Amino acid sequence: MAASVGVHNLEHAYGAHRIVRGMSFTLAAGRIGCLLGPSGCGKTTVLRCLAGFEPVLGGEITLSGRTVSKLGLQIAPEKRGIGMVFQDYALFPHLSVAKNVAFGLSRMPSDQADARTAAMLELVGLAPVHDAYPHELSGGQQQRVALARALAPAPDLLLLDEPFSNLDIDLRERLSLEVRAILKHAGTTVILVTHDQHEAFALADEIGIIKDGAIEQWDSAYNLYHRPRTRFVADFVGQGVFLRGVTERGGRMVTELGELAGEWPVPVAEGRQVDLLLRPDDILHDDASPWQAEVAAKAFRGAEFLYTLELESGTRVLSLVPSHHNHAIGEKIGIRLAIDHVIAFPAETVVGAG
Repeated sequence: MAASVGVHNLEHAYGAHRIVRGMSFTLAAGRIGCLLGPSGCGKTTVLRCLAGFEPVLGGEITLSGRTVSKLGLQIAPEKRGIGMVFQDYALFPHLSVAKNVAFGLSRMPSDQADARTAAMLELVGLAPVHDAYPHELSGGQQQRVALARALAPAPDLLLLDEPFSNLDIDLRERLSLEVRAILKHAGTTVILVTHDQHEAFALADEIGIIKDGAIEQWDSAYNLYHRPRTRFVADFVGQGVFLRGVTERGGRMVTELGELAGEWPVPVAEGRQVDLLLRPDDILHDDASPWQAEVAAKAFRGAEFLYTLELESGTRVLSLVPSHHNHAIGEKIGIRLAIDHVIAFPAETVVGAG
């Protein structure tokens, strides 16, 4: 059965270097979770603690309510009901696709193992190449063999360690959606670690943004993008810039692009400077708008341009504009705010100070 996961105040260090700092999150059975963060933030260490490869120095890890790791207790990896897909897939080059998938089924009667292997190959779409060897497969096919092998013993929890890092970007995005469908069909609880936001968004139900060994926010991709609770999350997830504003009564703020109501992740007193988070889809091209901005740079993306626009103050913002609006560098265009989720943080520096 799929396991629920509980990580409570987890601590880990290599010597004097503390890697994981009081990390906590929970994941319900059958859900796909992701630990997302920059290199060196501690996400792979957490995965190794979940797998039982690393002891914990504090806190507790539970699977379906059973403690598997805490200080002085470390249940062996093979007794945790966990499957793992490594970054390099770790396929056996001398075994066929079918025999790779069947490798973890040695304790099962041969007829049952054959049936399970066939079912897994069908699930990942590799039944036609069951007799092929890993070197005869594409990178995407090798990744699916590794996934089928990990799923074959029906683990309670599946851990994925940067599973698409060896693939090119186009294949990575397509496979992310395919793999999500496979995992949801299997019903297994999954935890993925990656530094790739697109991969995390395509695969996971819930995502934890990690900074310096702790989770800044555990949430859906939608909320991480539109409702970040910290400035680090706002900076790390998606594209965006900050526009200076000043708070007024009634939770409103004034910016050089107009006045709007605020939604504050942290309380901000009246009359204080704040930084308003603007995503590229928050700024619309509008020739009738009284607010003008100069095109400083543009990137053609087929259906749209990503414009870098300079405001009168010198602040630069980003805007996604349909590609039939092809404006020249240096041209001024009308823009207006169209923000569904107004998020602002206390200003990091005071404009004009010093």
